[in-house]
Amino acid sequence: MVEGHSVHRVAHRHRTTLVGSSFKASSPNSRFSAGAGIINALTFCAIEAVGKNLFAFFGDMKKDPHVVHVHFGMSGAWAIHPLSSAPPPTATTRLRLEGPDSKGKAVVVDLSAMTCNIGGMELYDEKRAKLGEDPLRADADPERLWGKVSRSKKGIGALIMDQSFFTGPGNIYRAEILLKAGVHPSIPGNRLSREAFDRVWLHTVELLQRGYATGSILTVDADDAVGRPGLRRYIYNSSRCGKCGGKVKSWDIAGRTCYACESCQPPNPKYMDVETKPKPKPKKEDKDTDSGHVPFISHCAKDSMATRLERGGARLLTVAEIKSHLVSKFSVTPPKSAKKAELAALLDSLRAPTTNAEEAAKEKAEAGEARNVEHVAELAPGQARRAATAKKEETSPSTPNKKIKAKPERPTKKRKAGGVKVEKRKLPKRVNRGKLLE
Repeated sequence: MVEGHSVHRVAHRHRTTLVGSSFKASSPNSRFSAGAGIINALTFCAIEAVGKNLFAFFGDMKKDPHVVHVHFGMSGAWAIHPLSSAPPPTATTRLRLEGPDSKGKAVVVDLSAMTCNIGGMELYDEKRAKLGEDPLRADADPERLWGKVSRSKKGIGALIMDQSFFTGPGNIYRAEILLKAGVHPSIPGNRLSREAFDRVWLHTVELLQRGYATGSILTVDADDAVGRPGLRRYIYNSSRCGKCGGKVKSWDIAGRTCYACESCQPPNPKYMDVETKPKPKPKKEDKDTDSGHVPFISHCAKDSMATRLERGGARLLTVAEIKSHLVSKFSVTPPKSAKKAELAALLDSLRAPTTNAEEAAKEKAEAGEARNVEHVAELAPGQARRAATAKKEETSPSTPNKKIKAKPERPTKKRKAGGVKVEKRKLPKRVNRGKLLE
């Protein structure tokens, strides 16, 4: 499954590479022909990630743009190819864009995804209203999320996978977040203490930010990784806990395997809310905060700073907003003389992933990560394979962290036998010795 951090990486790459350009659009497998016809030759004006959902805007943001909604599913990708090396489309290519990128280079952009729909802003509003809090977005509201969690009878393990509550985490993240928070998946939301919820949210933000930066779901902290370089996750798909060595229990929740360490995640912890009285229902005037309410979103009003930042990057913010965000989020005080273009470039660079897509693919290949467990949604399968092959050529299969050094050829030795010089026969390589017996 393409998790939320991967979707945000795709959004960032396209925002910095494609937004602002116009493209010829087509649907090679004919499953998005109508949509491709609508956005053909229109400006790719913005892109926004919300959890596992991606929204691409074409046309003019001020004049009701066309919105392409994408959900990658298990193995989708939205890859950029140089025109000179673009592969032919495949049976899963739903949308192909052809044209210049933001630097004027000719590119071909192929999308394969489980879901690809088109509509106006009403499509965006409908989908967005059903989604919960995205830990990678600046407008995430943990207070609103706590209000929903604390009224739910579902286990916290089920709620983390419910995209109307936590938007972005998938099954791997669920296991690792709850392990690090020390919370058992079966504890109902309305029995969870606020302190425990805060730990769950803290690790949700921390792990997805790490995934966004590195391009991989790496949940093991540096101290726990000492002496165990191959340890990537604590309990997901494991029989023993990477933290304490205890037994990991697994069971099914809504068709997905859930994991918990019996030692690190006790089912009846002391921080569990043991009140027997039911929590008060929200008052009628508070009904707007309930997940079932679909608020009216006026597009005449100015979008919030967080929305503009997520859709178009720092260029859509005012100078005052950029400076405020630099100070509050990154503790960076820019010089007073800096121009908006310089400030925007600085903020965008600070928000960018630290590991590019090819490096992330190499890291996965080196670790032996299966594509059906996790893959890089910024790369087509062929691009990912080439990145993996390049890594294998640089390293030895037996010692993956050491570069192969070519062995110098052994010089021919000569020895004396009865005063006659006899040249020692040079044996062929081991792989060819079998031929001597033929």
